[in-house]
Amino acid sequence: MHSNGLSRRRLFGACAALTAGFATGCAVAQGDSAALEATGRTAGQPVSPVSAHPIATPELVPAPFPAQVAARHAGAVAHQWGVDLPGITSSFPTGGKQFALTLDACGGPGNSDIDQSLIDLLIAEQIPATLFLNKRWVDADPARVQRLAANPLFELANHGGAHKPLSVSGRSAYKVAGTASAEEAAYEVWDNHQRIIELTGRAPRFFRAGTAHYDEVAVAIVNELGETPLGFTVNADFGATASAAQVQRAMSAATPGGIALAHMHRPRSGTAAGMAAALPALRAAGFTFVHL
Repeated sequence: MHSNGLSRRRLFGACAALTAGFATGCAVAQGDSAALEATGRTAGQPVSPVSAHPIATPELVPAPFPAQVAARHAGAVAHQWGVDLPGITSSFPTGGKQFALTLDACGGPGNSDIDQSLIDLLIAEQIPATLFLNKRWVDADPARVQRLAANPLFELANHGGAHKPLSVSGRSAYKVAGTASAEEAAYEVWDNHQRIIELTGRAPRFFRAGTAHYDEVAVAIVNELGETPLGFTVNADFGATASAAQVQRAMSAATPGGIALAHMHRPRSGTAAGMAAALPALRAAGFTFVHL
């Protein structure tokens, strides 16, 4: 059963006491959330081609309690801030023209819809993508999350609990206040980590902070919680505010081993139309789309 964040904090805090001695912001969304179309694949069938850059899944490594992780970083002073810090994965090694597409679903008031035309495009073109889901978006329609999880084209990843920049001092990005302590940062990651497991049975491998901004202490916290902080190479739709032409132009800058960041919660944005032009063109130019 899913329990609220406060009860988990108390539980994990008690356990810790006994055992211790990322413009990339989101804009307003409108539209509907139509059901996903079938893909013709069986559940669990791998997408081809698969990435040559596998990362060990958290299920194989016992995750520490978030309270323990937070305690190790309590009082730490951060000196770096941004979207591309050491410890953030923003590209991957490849011997060919491989490229990864990631989509954020940011959640919250006006931001919990789905760009079904974008999802349908990926299904029609058989393009894999990593979907970064915020807990508010998840909780708005849990069945929608389970449908996405059942499609082998999509890997679900963690976009935080409250869509905050990940900080230990409350630092902000795009006027969005970040988490204010190591403890808040840890639970910004962990609460949604647990929620995704509850709905899908699989732990997310990747985390992207709200606005994609981090400080270096927060980056360490994410890694210690068993997830990989993910950045981007191409900012494809500027928080779903770009026109179709701007999205197409941004994606034309794709390079081998790159990661695109776009958004999937604004059905009236230019993202789907821009991707409809950009993705087939990249494939025609020899690019292969892969999971990370």
